[in-house]
Amino acid sequence: MNPTASSPCPPFVARQITKRYDQHVALKDFSLEVPAGRVVGLLGRNGAGKTTLLNIAAGLVLPTSGESFTFGIPGANLDSPQLTRLGVVQQEGRCIEWMTVRQHLDFNASFYPGWDRELEKRLVAALEVDPARKIVQLSTGDRQKVNILLGVCHRPELLLLDEPMSALDPIVRARLLDQLLERLREDGCTVVISSHILDDVEKIVDWIVGIDQGELVEDRAFDELQESYAEWTLISPHGSLPASFSEPYILSHQGDERQALLRVHTRDAGAAGRLAASVQAEIRVRPLNLEEMFPLITSSRRKA
Repeated sequence: MNPTASSPCPPFVARQITKRYDQHVALKDFSLEVPAGRVVGLLGRNGAGKTTLLNIAAGLVLPTSGESFTFGIPGANLDSPQLTRLGVVQQEGRCIEWMTVRQHLDFNASFYPGWDRELEKRLVAALEVDPARKIVQLSTGDRQKVNILLGVCHRPELLLLDEPMSALDPIVRARLLDQLLERLREDGCTVVISSHILDDVEKIVDWIVGIDQGELVEDRAFDELQESYAEWTLISPHGSLPASFSEPYILSHQGDERQALLRVHTRDAGAAGRLAASVQAEIRVRPLNLEEMFPLITSSRRKA
């Protein structure tokens, strides 16, 4: 079954999927189409359902109800033709302990006709991996580097990254981001990255998917998101600002009668000017970065 009959199928589609683990509901009536060729930032608090969604996209688990498709194929039917086009990097991926890094790379390469030895060489150098060391001897950070190599070097069309940089130092993270950006320019692959290191995520993503308590709360281009969230500073020379604001787009408010700091969510370009005029105040507008937007995005469903 092809999830989109009139257009090329997206790399991953979820249709009203629910995933339960005993009494816990990880995803609830969740629908999403991952746009092809995008770098998608998957945002959510711990336990929001991000890892479950990535595992469903990878065919590692199946939804309790609903439908999921990867490359147009139902998750239960994924096989070698699709899996060789898929790259997965988990936060705690498992490797064969007795192998050296070199042996593990060669072993993995044997399953992928498109394994790129030149890319492997570049990443081994950039991530400072010692191919002669055994997996059992590696630190948590070095194991994470090996998992990145295993997930990326066959040049997948869809790359799923679950906290891939949590154990890496800032220098290695910067090198990894450079390599990912270079790969994107070369291949135009689709990347979905879940990470709490939002400064790094912001450098590469162009689409945002937000999950809160298993439900979709955001799904749009990053530049659109940046245009709709902002911080407004109201300054009243007369000390006449109201103690509270009733406008529905105002998400938070702090300050006094002379100065108020507002976090807002609106696509109305004229809203700032109208609000300032209504309270006879000056206004300064500052866009928010992704780390500042994160709590606003992930709490939007509960606020609603």
